[in-house]
Amino acid sequence: MLSFEVKRFLFVCIENSNRSQMAQAFARIYGGDQIEAFSAGSRPSGKVNPRAIAAMAELNYDLSSHTSKSLDDLPPMEFDYVVTMGCGDACPFIPARNRLDWQIPDPRDMNPDDFRKVRDLIGSKVREIVRASG
Repeated sequence: MLSFEVKRFLFVCIENSNRSQMAQAFARIYGGDQIEAFSAGSRPSGKVNPRAIAAMAELNYDLSSHTSKSLDDLPPMEFDYVVTMGCGDACPFIPARNRLDWQIPDPRDMNPDDFRKVRDLIGSKVREIVRASG
């Protein structure tokens, strides 16, 4: 029987309503049971953007069960990867083996086509780190 270590990924943006939520979803899609994915916001909005839910539904992922969370809501642990997406100096120190900062624009107020472009950019970047972590 094969054994593997589950990798823990955390994606952080400001509101935890768009970018980090989609990144968490992509980590689950691409990592399967080899990835434990989390997302949080430095100033969470309290809800997942319906546009993000719709964008992920186009890829057959149900984001409607996700909730917008604060960094304070995370379990105490060290992550294998912490990826920040535009939260700048609002992100506190989080124990991690690897840190990445992706300069990805917040798609919140973008038109649907541009929103999808951001979604797809996030998906390709998550796919890359999931592959690299294996």
